[in-house]
Amino acid sequence: MGHTARVSAFVWISAGSLAAWVWLLLCQGFFWRTDVRLPHRRDPEDWPPVCVVVPARDEAAVLPASLPSLLAQDYPGRAEVFLVDDGSTDGTGELARELARRHGGLPLTVGSPGEPPAGWTGKLWAVRHGIALARAREPEFLLLTDADIAHAPDSLRTLVAAARTGGFDAVSLMARLRVASGWERLVVPAFVYFFAQLYPFRRIGRRGSRTAAAAGGCVLLRTETAERARIPDAIRHAVIDDVALARAVKKGGGHIWLGLADRVDSVRPYPRLADLWRMVSRSAYAQLRHSPLLLAGTVAGLALVYLVPPAALLGGLAAGSTATAVCGGSAWLVMAATYTPMLRHYGQPLWLAPLLPFTALLYLLMTVDSAVQHHRGRGAAWKGRTYARPDTVADEA
Repeated sequence: MGHTARVSAFVWISAGSLAAWVWLLLCQGFFWRTDVRLPHRRDPEDWPPVCVVVPARDEAAVLPASLPSLLAQDYPGRAEVFLVDDGSTDGTGELARELARRHGGLPLTVGSPGEPPAGWTGKLWAVRHGIALARAREPEFLLLTDADIAHAPDSLRTLVAAARTGGFDAVSLMARLRVASGWERLVVPAFVYFFAQLYPFRRIGRRGSRTAAAAGGCVLLRTETAERARIPDAIRHAVIDDVALARAVKKGGGHIWLGLADRVDSVRPYPRLADLWRMVSRSAYAQLRHSPLLLAGTVAGLALVYLVPPAALLGGLAAGSTATAVCGGSAWLVMAATYTPMLRHYGQPLWLAPLLPFTALLYLLMTVDSAVQHHRGRGAAWKGRTYARPDTVADEA
């Protein structure tokens, strides 16, 4: 009787996992498709002025591969670059000036805002300073881009054309992350896949949809929209600033668009598992609003969706439970099939698709570690700074 009850429970759990995957396949905004690219666009009759704002903290290692691509933008209108040196100790600011002298191109201004006051993350304090410098040029658009992002020569003009054609207040591209090492190949495509699963790109661009997200490495933002949404002041304590920015824009009635990039690339290497672990764990618990209840639900959800299918298939075969094995195998097959387009987008071998449960287990452990580090007072740490949870920061007038 006890054995039968256990088998029955395993069947129901595996069936629940399969049902979850059928729902994800059909009802979660077709998140697994990778054809959401810059929408149809036409060149405007007049090219508006644009200011590029680049927050940078200890970025000397990647700046030679990224900053020249911004300076070399083939933009028909007026554009200039503002790099904000956020307290770097590796000569980031001076290197930026040297690269501008060497490569020429768009005008470059290097500023430094000093240490952020209480309640601000360093990046958003730097962005605030950059926007303040740019405001004197009266730009119609601001391009907020990270110091590790390299742009194709036509990147700025295609972003502006897309924003003007589609009437978007914010256009964001998910930069193609580096996939050179074995760990990067295993973890990085899954990172983008999981992000799209949480924030389906098709829903983000739909008017009236409540789904809001952006990719912080590349966001073209209308200046008047930034002022109306009080960006970055309204999101000054956000560790996951790109999603917070998108929510602030949508809350103010703005229209946003997010899709995958073809020629906007991150040049930052994450060669070891430890590097990728820090990238994910530093903000994973912040994504869950530092809630133990949400953490427990996330762990349970990840286990049901990603870990149950292979366990059900293998366990069902071992126990002679055909129903369990069929449900588990079918769920695993759907999972691998939905992951395949992202692997193709990153030019990775398709045999990595069945390994997604193992990668999901890594992300589960990273998320738990993020919570542990937070409760030890070391959560949301980045380049020498550790940020408190938002509700511990006194609000400013």
